[in-house]
Amino acid sequence: MPTFDAAPTALIVHAHPEPQSFSTAQMATAAQALRDAGYKVDVLDLYTDAWAPALAREEFAPVDGPFKPQSEQRRAVQDGTLDAAVKDQLERLLAADLLVLSFPLWWFSLPAILKGWIDRVFVMGVLFGGDHGFFGDAALAGKRAMLLFTTGGSSEAFQSDGAFGSVDDFLFHVHRGMLEFVGYQVLDPVVTYGPAHLTDEQRTLALKVVRESVLTAAAAVPTAG
Repeated sequence: MPTFDAAPTALIVHAHPEPQSFSTAQMATAAQALRDAGYKVDVLDLYTDAWAPALAREEFAPVDGPFKPQSEQRRAVQDGTLDAAVKDQLERLLAADLLVLSFPLWWFSLPAILKGWIDRVFVMGVLFGGDHGFFGDAALAGKRAMLLFTTGGSSEAFQSDGAFGSVDDFLFHVHRGMLEFVGYQVLDPVVTYGPAHLTDEQRTLALKVVRESVLTAAAAVPTAG
């Protein structure tokens, strides 16, 4: 387990509308693995919480002229008028040593509700911009993040010579353009391929693999930012 002054905190942001889905079971397995590794685990279930994903001008003070979302985020931070729901989520994000994004891969990307969480909570003027730069100079440098997801296709389909191409190609915009951009050290993703096509026995085995993969990630020592 990493060396922290106090018990580390993991924030899991989960985005699946079905509580009985394999994706939700996978999230619960990962959460328990992190607890067993000594983490305090905070879970945000976006569907259960009815998270509003749209970054809209209505959550900001009135604007004269064109609405520029990131500029208004920064102004809200400076004026102390950040939306209460966003502020709560942002505080929980900042408190976490490890961020886990849990989701099914839809259209080779994040579900809209999870992308909207990033749009609203990765606030300019707090995580980047203002007193912070980008990547290694961003606010979350020294913290870690990982993706925990399921796919509809098989692992063979997500190889470089497979029907869809390498899964890494689909993850680049998340790893580099979202997580590394705000400073995170990105860990290897934990993926279950095509759980809908697995038998009950295979799903049970897959959850054991998820647990071991998450425990391995939890035990890794963070690299210098």
